[in-house]
Amino acid sequence: MGSDTAVAHHVEDSNAVWDGGKSPMKSSYGKLMMWYFLLSDAFTFAGFLIAYGTLRVSMPTWPVPDFVFQSLPGGIHNAPLIFVTIMTFVLLFSSFTMVRAVQEGKRENKRGVVIWMILTIIGGAAFLGCQAWEWTTLIKGEHMSVTTNPFGTHTAAGAYLNKDGTVSNETFEAGESYLMHMAHADDHGHGDDHADDHGGDHADDGHHEEGHADSYGVYNLEKSKDYPFATVDERGYIHRKFKVTEGDEDGMVKTEQFGPKAFGALFFFITGFHGFHVLSGVIFLIIIMLNVASGLYEKRKNEYEMVEKMGLYWHFVDLVWIFVFLVFYLI
Repeated sequence: MGSDTAVAHHVEDSNAVWDGGKSPMKSSYGKLMMWYFLLSDAFTFAGFLIAYGTLRVSMPTWPVPDFVFQSLPGGIHNAPLIFVTIMTFVLLFSSFTMVRAVQEGKRENKRGVVIWMILTIIGGAAFLGCQAWEWTTLIKGEHMSVTTNPFGTHTAAGAYLNKDGTVSNETFEAGESYLMHMAHADDHGHGDDHADDHGGDHADDGHHEEGHADSYGVYNLEKSKDYPFATVDERGYIHRKFKVTEGDEDGMVKTEQFGPKAFGALFFFITGFHGFHVLSGVIFLIIIMLNVASGLYEKRKNEYEMVEKMGLYWHFVDLVWIFVFLVFYLI
């Protein structure tokens, strides 16, 4: 009889854990659902980054990050990865301020929560501003898009040809990075003076300046036949020709092509998708911070659990950026 009673009490205690009054994982329903969401989102980002890696290893040429991401505000160039490092530091610092906000919430310190959440919001907004500047530089300054990638690497050593067919003194080695030599034509068939000498260490630090044109200068599409050693595609970009100077194809003349389209498409999509997460996080941070300031969560006496749930999301966004930074900027 005693054993039957003990079993009955054990069953009742087990049922009590799952009757909705208590959580078997000592976690609230809201935090548990947040973990489910973050897990599913992690699989989404993993799929995107795996796709990027698969396409990259399948391409014979791919842009070198040190060459693509070497600009700083104020016209500073030839500073590889400095700007994106600043972006990363800003986002990671915002993660620290979010930790402090959660800590103050555990202490039921409303003022401390508001202050640290404001700093987190500023960090997230600063990161978005940096990303907007980077995108603007690549799109407007370098003519990069989801369908056009002006960055690539040389697969053969050579020297560019002048418009009269002679070999210029601008040489390059196989495997070097380049930014496509191009000049975009307007509706009247004239270029926009952006056909400067890009090409890594051997030309203008790899970046152009306004009003600086290369040997082709401003040209007219109707007179493109005057430049036999450069071709113009349907978008009005000029492709410079070069002479291979070593290897089995020594002496052959080739046209420099754009880099693989997949780079631009994947870069804007994946960094944009992450940026959308940051933007969403900043919006929710503002809403929760206003609720904290109004005293909404103070009345619940639950250690500002909503702030803690928002902290889980924000740390996830920071962690994902580490992987994006590794894949796009370091490898």
